[in-house]
Amino acid sequence: MTLQQEIVGNAMQMAVVSLQPGQTVYCEAGKFLFKTTNVTMETRLSGPSNSGGGQQQGGAGGGMGGLLRQAMGTAMQVGQRALAGESLAFQYFTAQSGEGTVGFAGVLPGEMRALELDGTRAWFAEKDAFVAAESTVDFGIAFQGGRTGRSGGEGFVLEKFTGRGTVIIAGAGNFIDLNPADFGGRIEVDTGCVVAFEEGIQYGVQRVGGLNRQGLMNAVFGGEGLSLATLEGNGRVILQSLTIESLANALKKAQGGDKQGPTGGLFSTNAG
Repeated sequence: MTLQQEIVGNAMQMAVVSLQPGQTVYCEAGKFLFKTTNVTMETRLSGPSNSGGGQQQGGAGGGMGGLLRQAMGTAMQVGQRALAGESLAFQYFTAQSGEGTVGFAGVLPGEMRALELDGTRAWFAEKDAFVAAESTVDFGIAFQGGRTGRSGGEGFVLEKFTGRGTVIIAGAGNFIDLNPADFGGRIEVDTGCVVAFEEGIQYGVQRVGGLNRQGLMNAVFGGEGLSLATLEGNGRVILQSLTIESLANALKKAQGGDKQGPTGGLFSTNAG
């Protein structure tokens, strides 16, 4: 059953989802806006892969062993999300007695995008990009390699979406869709500008220039620090025009506390 949704608004977009009777959509806690009265809301720690049909199977065929495996699976999911700094719970919305409507939004001024998964390719997204998805889409956490994570900041923890159905993500500013294959197979991006990319795209982090005069100038005065994200391969990549760090620095500067530092790059004093 295809998820009927419409993304509305400009500077701060919202997703309005129309649910058929019995259809379920889930969101990360804090992304819900409104619903019609015939839509039930339930908060659970388990993701969609550990709920619904999985519960019935565990209770009917697995007995206590099935329940224990289910509980352990839920605990592992919650532990991963806690380690990643994500919300610990999901909210599930199901239409009862006719069609229902639910509204969702992100947490920053910017765009939203509905991604259609066909079961052949996963999607990866930055932390907090997830807004809502059909119950047929599984939400997981992907940990990048230690070297990439320490260098890239944004790249250490990624959200991973698998299965079939619609998943809605959000970011800051405006979106642009690119394919590295159209640019020689590789693009280099500010680490805070990556929103999401398809499975098959290789994500990494590289140093900005060498340890020479120009490399140090880029790092100190260029505003990018020491690293850039690299995206290679043939697939869809979504970038955002506004980074959380630049938004935070602009707000602090407007309040009289410029945390960017005099150089705006390596010597930035922003703790976030």
